[in-house]
Amino acid sequence: MTADLTRNQSLVMKTLSKAEAPLSAYTILDRLRDDGLRAPLQVYRALDKLLDMGLVHRLESLNAFVACAHPHCHEHDLIAFAICETCGKVEEFSDDTVKERLDGWARSHRFRAAKTTIEIRGDCGDCAGKA
Repeated sequence: MTADLTRNQSLVMKTLSKAEAPLSAYTILDRLRDDGLRAPLQVYRALDKLLDMGLVHRLESLNAFVACAHPHCHEHDLIAFAICETCGKVEEFSDDTVKERLDGWARSHRFRAAKTTIEIRGDCGDCAGKA
């Protein structure tokens, strides 16, 4: 799938893959100026396509993006992220028990969920251990 990426999409994907924390679109743009990206629209178009392809995720609470840690996570109806507020590390995971509980709630309330993303914010094990 990554062979089908445009030059800009490849640059954005590579930047996110090397990042140790989520990046905003403007941070991505700043990191790619030497590669010829000059306009925010170039980054946003690349991000939109990468999101559609399931290669990156947008963290709503941070208004930032991360590379997908699990190649087939877009096949899950529920994706969760644990975001460390101290070091910025993001862990991506899916949990069947949580999904089942949310599906049960949706059924009982006749709610049709299109997508579920959970963001948990706090301190990772490394940072919590330092406190």
